[in-house]
Amino acid sequence: MIRPVAVVVPVLSSSGRRIGYVMCVQPAPWPAPDPQIAAAIAAKYPGKRPRPLAVQVRDRLGQWLADEEFAAVFGVRGRPGWSPSRLALVTVLQRVEDLTDRQAAEAVRTRIDWQYLLGLRLDDPGFDHTVLAEFRGRVANGGLELVVLDALLARLAAGAWSRRAASSALTPPTWSRRWRR
Repeated sequence: MIRPVAVVVPVLSSSGRRIGYVMCVQPAPWPAPDPQIAAAIAAKYPGKRPRPLAVQVRDRLGQWLADEEFAAVFGVRGRPGWSPSRLALVTVLQRVEDLTDRQAAEAVRTRIDWQYLLGLRLDDPGFDHTVLAEFRGRVANGGLELVVLDALLARLAAGAWSRRAASSALTPPTWSRRWRR
């Protein structure tokens, strides 16, 4: 059974007071990459030219994380919003590339490799950078910091990537500090 998942997205009023509204996320499989983006990736990286990490993750791992993994920390009402598994993946890439929340949100909007990974259209508006902090806070408060790491390591151990990549994955202490940032 698919259960709706909600995330509170913080918004500042014109007076500077913090207000929020609830967004509901329907768990769903990740969409296939946009055909235009997939064609651009294929044209930019022909032959043996190394592809960006985000492209490799999509091509080698597929969908390795499900929204249902985060159901315990989200409600069930509100407007449609971003998938928790996609936000988790954005957070992983953010950590790997040492980006701020603003930079990561901008990468979702502008970088073709991230759009390919997340299954976004070229014209997808992305999300506000404050969504990442709220998401990490909910995951950390719910004790789910290791859900992403465990899912990734399980997928790597299943042979989806090389043994070397699995052994150099983020360690739990580093991962936990990142979520609480």
